[in-house]
Amino acid sequence: MELFTLLVSSLLGLVTPVGLVVDRTAESAIRSQFDKVEQLQVRVDNAPSYQLLQGKVERVRIAGRSLQLKSQEIRIAVLELETDPIELELRSLGQKRPKFKRPLQAGVRLVLTQQDINQLLQSPEFMARLQKLKINTSDSSNTKNNSVYNFQNPNITFLANNRLSFQVELQEKNLEKPLLIRVESGLNIVDGKNIQLVDPVVAANGEEVPPQLVNAVVNNVSKRLDLKKFEGDGLQARILKLNIKSEKLEIAAFLRVEPSSRFLETPSL
Repeated sequence: MELFTLLVSSLLGLVTPVGLVVDRTAESAIRSQFDKVEQLQVRVDNAPSYQLLQGKVERVRIAGRSLQLKSQEIRIAVLELETDPIELELRSLGQKRPKFKRPLQAGVRLVLTQQDINQLLQSPEFMARLQKLKINTSDSSNTKNNSVYNFQNPNITFLANNRLSFQVELQEKNLEKPLLIRVESGLNIVDGKNIQLVDPVVAANGEEVPPQLVNAVVNNVSKRLDLKKFEGDGLQARILKLNIKSEKLEIAAFLRVEPSSRFLETPSL
């Protein structure tokens, strides 16, 4: 879910600099959000032109390949984004981050490679987020026997049949050798709002863990991958497509962001 949060914030960071400008200026503004760009095309539909004076844009379309996000250790192999009509507060047009008068709605298609996702997972920023997650194995009947683990060396591998393998080391403070956890699972989208694990297999140091622990892991992951949790922050997200093939992850989604959403307050990249 941390990956999803990073991507949403980054995508919204692309739309808001556009403001009310022509294609070439918009492309320059969006290009400045990346460290490296192999290909980028931006189109801002303004017809009728008088809408510009009212703070309105009919549509923004962005298409790019091999885009290295600035301040984020991730490259997007393919990006396609198309918004519904945009309406901004006239008084905010001179500001760095214009304010939206009505919800921002957009369809987006992303392709991420296995290599690029692993680069993100191992980046200092993502590891800092990961370290905030703790696994506490304390027994409620014995509060003195606590084991708290930190995450290390996360890695993901894309498999056939829309499955993936994720492994991570869990290092306990009092142990010299880390515990290697490997999770293999398929992915399924439920009602566009929740990413569920399908037929998961969990192993610790090469040995499969008991079903009750697998169920605990599945329940925890399902809660973290429930997109409904963002609705309180003014973001509605619907995943329309999620495919894994040829070491690539393809995602198509619809986003609706309320003007008051915290995601629109995120500083530009």
